Amino acid sequence: MKIHRKLFVILFGFSLLLVTALVLLIQWSIGRGMVEYVNTKEVEAMKPLVADLGLHYQKQNNWSEMQGQQRAFEQLVFLNFKKNNYMPGPPPFHLGRPPPPPENDFFEGGDNKIRNENRAREKNFPPVHQANYALLDARENLIVGHYRKDIKYSKTAVIVDNKNVGFLAIPKRNEITNGYELDFIEQQRSYLWIIALVIMMLVALLAQILARHLVGPIKKITQATHKLTQGDYEQSLDSQSNDELGELSRDVNELTLTLDQNNKARKRWLANISHELRTPVTILRGELEAMLDDVRPLNKKNIASANDEVKHLHFLINDLQQLTSADIGGIHCQKVNEDLSLWLNSAAHKYRSYLADAGITLELMIEPKQANIFADSIRLCQLFDNLINNCVKYAQAKRVKISLEIDRRPIQAMVIVKVEDDGVGVEKQHLPYLFEYLYRVENSRNRKTGGSGLGLSICAHIVAAHQGKICAAQSNLGGLAIIIELPLSK
Repeated sequence: MKIHRKLFVILFGFSLLLVTALVLLIQWSIGRGMVEYVNTKEVEAMKPLVADLGLHYQKQNNWSEMQGQQRAFEQLVFLNFKKNNYMPGPPPFHLGRPPPPPENDFFEGGDNKIRNENRAREKNFPPVHQANYALLDARENLIVGHYRKDIKYSKTAVIVDNKNVGFLAIPKRNEITNGYELDFIEQQRSYLWIIALVIMMLVALLAQILARHLVGPIKKITQATHKLTQGDYEQSLDSQSNDELGELSRDVNELTLTLDQNNKARKRWLANISHELRTPVTILRGELEAMLDDVRPLNKKNIASANDEVKHLHFLINDLQQLTSADIGGIHCQKVNEDLSLWLNSAAHKYRSYLADAGITLELMIEPKQANIFADSIRLCQLFDNLINNCVKYAQAKRVKISLEIDRRPIQAMVIVKVEDDGVGVEKQHLPYLFEYLYRVENSRNRKTGGSGLGLSICAHIVAAHQGKICAAQSNLGGLAIIIELPLSK
């Protein structure tokens, strides 16, 4: 299943589950709220009966008049409901006709006329819901009515002269099975399901749009990476958004640029190495064939010329082998704590005489008295020998300056060494490529001045082996500046 469909199914499925749970919860809440409403309404409807019971208590100042008067109590309950136009519902209620009025003078004005009116009213009353109502004394002992242990009751206090003399126990409903309340609940449930259906239709539409919005950039990134696998590096993704997909697009663009640069560097490497190897081999072959064909005499001078080309090949192959060994981690260093300030001051004597023979003066500017680094002194010699040789052979300089300073950064303090000259320098467009294999600025590829083009590449590997950085810049003296950063020992 594609990611577009997966996102749609996940979003729609989660929304469906959430909306269904919400609808069921709201339906339950409405049902419970309506039950509580009906129970509260019934308690309010029974308040006149509570007042009547209080009047009966006042006659004897006790409940003796109500004791055992079941029919009279039921008649009071019935008349109270009839007076308030309220009829309780089903269980814990049960259907029945109104109880006949008592045959005594329980009701005020209880003469034969009242009893006859009650009997006539009884014939015209429709069936009602009689309930398990009960009258309790102040200690909640049963006086009259039906009081069941398996039913929950709302107990309304009967107050006489600011004194609680008893309770009217009104059974609570657990559910509603008929009446307008049930019709209201069923109607609300139907509306809720209709609303839920409309919401799910909107969710489906939004999930489809959102899935497309999220998957669109992913599809572009997929297409771009597929083109990268085919070797197409001439492409760029729109990375204007600031979210994670925008960051991924920018990373893909950086990857594309890096692969393009590496591909161009590889092509330059192949072109340069083929040229470097072909030139001495061609010269050597020509000289040997000329001697074999008696075009040139077979003497020591001509053999020495051929031997020079063999030496050139030997040096080039050694440099290539060293770089290949460095690429696979074969450049080993035996590091110890070394004071770079002291080391440079000591090495300066050797470099001064070497530079003086070439007519170049050396300036040494070392600010700190001590700059300890963890380094291999032999590799340091190889590093600075290559840099000084560049100044002598290629820079056409008259002045070389070596400076050392410490940059105390928050995370890691660094020792910064600059090797500068006042020679011909290098144009800015060539500076980033000086440390590539066999890269040379001269288009003429003059072997007498251009060397093998591997010296700075070896320097870069040595600095990397010391966890440092090396770069090229234009010097304030007018020529080239090589800047080396090495971590300061703690």
